[in-house]
Amino acid sequence: MVATEEYLTVSELTQYLKRKFDMDPYLGRIYLTGEISNFRIRRNAHQYFSLKDEHAKISAIMFRSAFAKIRFQPEEGMKVMVVGRISLYPPSGSYQIYVEQMEPAGVGALYQAYEQLKKKLAAEGVFSQPKQILPHFPRKIAVITSRSGAVIKDIMTTAHRRYPPAQLYLFPAQVQGDAAAAELTERIHQVDQIGNFDVLIIGRGGGSIEDLWPFNEEQVVRALAACSIPVISSVGHETDTTLTDLVADVRAATPTAAAELAVPVLSDELLKLKQQRLRLYQAFRALLRAKNQQWQRLAQTPIFSQPGRLYEGYYQKLDLLTRRLQQAWQQQLLTKERQTVLLNQRLNRLNPLEQVHLQQRQLNYLQANLHKNAINYLHSQQRRLAESVIQLDALSPLKVLARGYGFATSEGKVLKQTANFEVDKNFVYHVTDGQITAKTLKIRKDVTDDGKTNL
Repeated sequence: MVATEEYLTVSELTQYLKRKFDMDPYLGRIYLTGEISNFRIRRNAHQYFSLKDEHAKISAIMFRSAFAKIRFQPEEGMKVMVVGRISLYPPSGSYQIYVEQMEPAGVGALYQAYEQLKKKLAAEGVFSQPKQILPHFPRKIAVITSRSGAVIKDIMTTAHRRYPPAQLYLFPAQVQGDAAAAELTERIHQVDQIGNFDVLIIGRGGGSIEDLWPFNEEQVVRALAACSIPVISSVGHETDTTLTDLVADVRAATPTAAAELAVPVLSDELLKLKQQRLRLYQAFRALLRAKNQQWQRLAQTPIFSQPGRLYEGYYQKLDLLTRRLQQAWQQQLLTKERQTVLLNQRLNRLNPLEQVHLQQRQLNYLQANLHKNAINYLHSQQRRLAESVIQLDALSPLKVLARGYGFATSEGKVLKQTANFEVDKNFVYHVTDGQITAKTLKIRKDVTDDGKTNL
């Protein structure tokens, strides 16, 4: 029999396994490819999904901070390449991959986002709008680019040497970074509102797709599509095609070419300046690439690359508790709603107004019934009275008197028999038209055949 102290709790076992996962150097950074499954976008929240292939599947989580850095829109069934680490989530006892980077398999993330937005805008007809014709002799040219970059200098030099009467107006804006798209959009609206320019040139020098990305932002493209001024787009080199190039009225391979398209007359000297600018840009880009690689090596050190791992468990626990709270709140709300319905039904049944209305209807019915019964009773009594009057009239002594009969009274009493009379005593004899006072002289009893005595 194994001693009780030899048994582990579930929590102890899962914590042990989690430490094994976290300490394994092969699981600290995993490069994984697979197909996205069970994916549903959750706005401003951590993303939970699965990665699978033909024979296996693994749960995956991508925290909000990491998900915000990807440039494309993940979709169900999309094959992706991810970088992350494998660990175990103790509350459920399941292992999963914590994704730190993601990009579509076979193409870059920015290129995927570029193609998605390009397809969307093309379906709306943004790129197929009628193109405006550039004026041949422009007087006022608006330029949207960086104040300190080589683009504005090249455009100014080219324009002034080719066509000195042209006036250039710079609307400075950031052309690289997260805030560049909003600033470019604001400058486009500003130029359009002023409205007295003949041509608008928007551009920047060449670079990687990350450097040129502000010119692929949807808000910048839509602002150019709505602009009433002819637009020349000059972003990057000739091989770099941005969405602003597709929506513009004219695309220039370089800022210099944009200036040449905006004003008439060519200049060999400006061509040399263009070549020098390109060489300088390439040298600067090479230096920038080397510095960027050096920075990436430093950024991948553990102290910088994964500072948020201390809070990952809390993030998941917070999500779990949030879902439980929402479910409990919804269940309680449903219960209260059902109770409210039942109470309303009971209240309606016990409503005094309903009782008053019911009693009022009963009262009205009883009053009508009483009135009807009273009338019937009155008619019945009237009929009985009429019948009684007839019977009483038939029995009235006046009727008898009218036929020649009379009757005698004495001291208010009717004298019916001979025994009621006294000799020499007065009595009153009633006839049909009056009374006669008489005196009894003699009394004689008569006996009829049936033994009755008549006066």
